[in-house]
Parts: sequence; structure tokens; C-alpha cells
Amino acid sequence: MKLIEKIKTITLSALFLLAAIGCSDKLDEPELNNNFAGGTDFTKTEDMILSIIGVYEAFQSRGWEQPLLIAVRGDDVNAGGLGDQQDFAETDLFNYNKDYWMYNSVWQNIYADIITAHTGMDQIARYQELADADGQALGDQYIAEAKVLRAIMLFHIAQVWGEVFIPTSSETSELLDVETLPTQDQVMQHISDQMDEALPFLVDMRPNERTDLPGGATRYTALAIKALANQELGNYQVVADACSQIISSNKFSLYPDFYELFKIPGKLSDEIILDMQYSDFGQGEGDREGHLYAPYGPQGWTPSVDGASSGWGFFEPSMKFIKFMLDRGETVRLETSVLFTDRGIAELQTDPNYASLPSFISNTTRDGDVINDYARALFASGKHYLPSNQLIPGRTAYGSNKNFNIIRYAEILLMYAEALAQGASGSGISADQAVNLVRARSGMSPVSGVTLDQVLDEKFAELSMEWGKRYYDMIRLERTSDLSYDGRTFTQSQAFLPYPQEQVDQFPILED
Repeated sequence: MKLIEKIKTITLSALFLLAAIGCSDKLDEPELNNNFAGGTDFTKTEDMILSIIGVYEAFQSRGWEQPLLIAVRGDDVNAGGLGDQQDFAETDLFNYNKDYWMYNSVWQNIYADIITAHTGMDQIARYQELADADGQALGDQYIAEAKVLRAIMLFHIAQVWGEVFIPTSSETSELLDVETLPTQDQVMQHISDQMDEALPFLVDMRPNERTDLPGGATRYTALAIKALANQELGNYQVVADACSQIISSNKFSLYPDFYELFKIPGKLSDEIILDMQYSDFGQGEGDREGHLYAPYGPQGWTPSVDGASSGWGFFEPSMKFIKFMLDRGETVRLETSVLFTDRGIAELQTDPNYASLPSFISNTTRDGDVINDYARALFASGKHYLPSNQLIPGRTAYGSNKNFNIIRYAEILLMYAEALAQGASGSGISADQAVNLVRARSGMSPVSGVTLDQVLDEKFAELSMEWGKRYYDMIRLERTSDLSYDGRTFTQSQAFLPYPQEQVDQFPILED
């Protein structure tokens, strides 16, 4: 049974303990005491699993705007959505509006889910007080898992805003007493330290090997987040050491078909280290758990399965990215990452260097979905696309039943290669071997004596349109000239979004 199916099977009354305090008003009402546990029978230690399931449920209930806003500012992707959500388009151009609803929504809801993780940990600790030795050990594992989920959410919010709160408990009122905001480096060090605390208690297996909560966090998820945090800090030896533990475990491998990795066949594959899981529960109607993928979808298409819904036309792969991929001779990674319209192809061909294009560049996908011209964009994101023929009969929502990848083994290999290129010492495989594993999966020839520039190009090709990884690499490495493209002009002062005005009004320290 998948984790998302475990979530579905618990009763509404059991989930209410976390859901009731999982609303977006946690930061609206910081003075409230989160007395979430009234009426809970903590002697029923077998119910302890419900608390960690509630944390997973909160973590996976991402609003559609969250990954969009986190990811939109890189040179791999444009806002799209022409004529709608103008402040989102302006954000892509590095013109920020602190009153834009999306900024406040992302800040508020991520923090709400971080507080939910703390609440879950508090509940589990109450169960542990009355549990036997096995129950106490299981509680330690669940608390460690909650720390992992909290860490990746805190990581994302620190990437977007830099100096942010570090909640240390479920008491939201403590944030009113913060006198100095932690720097981004301090947040990243905190995340790394938290993963060190969690590691001894996490299971030693791939997420898809778990039978209790399939797809749940394991020690390798914590190692991956530790590597990500230390990459931001420039602690490349720590990055190399964490990644090498994942690699040398021999538990992970690249899913052989890059195209299907982001679709139903790739769900919970041996490549996935952390994702958000969704399901139609194998049925064409009734309950489902899903992310709203419509913002990523083409506004007009002729699906191979009649009745499949189209999207909203946001999140457009950039012309710069497409040309970069063509110049490299990319095939499957370009086909997978970009959905082409005829209008987009024609615009691409106005450049004489791209007048002749490979045959796979077409407005018809290999699954027979025709991407029609539409006003809001020239291209759509293929990594957020689910072919209509992979929808369960009866389901019509764009991307229904599709998981949302966050950390993949391919990224671990490339982080490891970058750390070695930055001067760290490796153990096990070389930087060349790590990069060539990723290249081989995509049909690219091997390289030798890999340089930092080559690693970054590989990350551009492999990880574009995934959680803003390209943008944050360029910020971290101060290669921001890459972000000034197609009329955009980036300066370092634009690296972080302004704090949402609604939060400034509530927490004056944000204004200071």
C-alpha cells in the first residue's frame, strides 16, 4: 500500500488532530496556543502512526502556486500565462511586488506545514511516554521523518527569501519574540544539523522499499537534504561525503527511460529519493489525492483520449533552454522537458541556426497528444505532463495520478560530481563516472576530465524546470549573468523575494 493510500485509509476523526491545526491561519494568529491533543488517548500507541501520516498529508498538500513561484526565475523557464497573473510574470522578470497574493500564500502555507510537522512530533513524543521499548524506537523514527519533511520545506523557503524564521516548536507565538532573523547560511547549517540528528533513527532502505509507509523518508532522504544544505553553504567535502554514502549504498539507480520517469511508469522508481505522492486509488471516480497540474498544461490540446482536460498555459520552457539542448545534441531529455506548439517551432526556426530541426520536435507527443497553438505561451513543460493515455479511464484532470518529484538520484550524482570539481575528495566513483551515468541514460557520449562548467551544463540539461534548481545554482555560484537573458536584467539585489507585506505587518522584524 502506498503512503498516499495509507493517508486515505485513516479516519477523518483521527486526521483531525493535525488537520485542525494545519490551516493557513497558524501565522495569522501567532498568539494561539496549539493545544492540539485534547481528547487523544495516548495509551493507544498503535495510533502513533496517524501522527506521522498527518505530517505527510500536510507536506503533500502543496498549493499549485508553491512550486511555480519557487521555480520561475531561472533561465530554463519563463512564466508563460500571457495575460493572466501579471505579478507572476513580473517576478520572472525580477520585478517584485510584496503585495502579490502568491508571495504571501507560499510563505504562509509552507510555514503552516512546518508547524504541523512540529505538532506531529509533539504528539509522537506524548505517545512515547506510554510506549514500550519498541514503541519508543518507532516514535524516534517517526520524529526523525517529520524532521526530514520539515527540513526540505525550510530549505525551499530559505532559498526564496534568504533570512527566514526557524520555528523550534509548535508554539507559533515564539516567532513574535525573534529579535534577529537567522541568515540563510544559519538556516542551511540548522538543516544540516537536523539531518545529523535524524539519521541514526531513519530506516536504511530506499523509499520504495518501505512496506509500512512506501515512499516515505529514509536515511538517504536525510543525506540528500544534508548535501543540498551544504551545497548552499559551499561545504563541498560534506556534500561529497553525504552523496558518496548514497551512491556507495548501491540501493539507487537511474530509471532507464527518462521520458517515462516523470510519468506513471516512473512512480516510486529506484531513482526517487523524495517526492510528493498522489493517487486516483485505481478508480475512475470517487476519492483521489492529487496536485493541481493544470497551471503547467498547454491551454489548448487535442488529447489522444477524448475528454482529457487541458491546462492554464503557465511555466513555459525558455527558448534559451531549448537552443542550449539542441546545441548539445540532446534528444530524449529535450523531448521529455518541452511540449512544442507549431507556433513555438516556427518561432524557433526564425533563427537560421535552427531552421532545420530533429524529427522528434513536433507538436504531437509520442503518446499522440497534439499540442495546439494557444495565446499564453509557445511551449509547455513536459516534466509536468502526463499523457492522456496514462489517465485512469474516467479521470480527466490534467496530470491526475502523477507524483511530483523533489529529489532524484540523478541530482545526487551531479552534486557529487560538482563537489569533486570544487575540490572535494571523493570515495568510490569519480566525477567522470557520476556524470557519465547521467549522460548515458540520455544517450549522450561520455566525457573525461569533467570540469565544473561541464557539471553545471549537465545539471542544466538534467534538472531544468525542477524546483528552481537552475536558478539557485546560478545564485549560489554567483553566475548571475546567465539570468540576464531575453531582455531580463538581473542584479544580485534581486536574488531574494521581498517579504510579503501581510507578514511584515504581523512580524515587524521582517521590515527591520
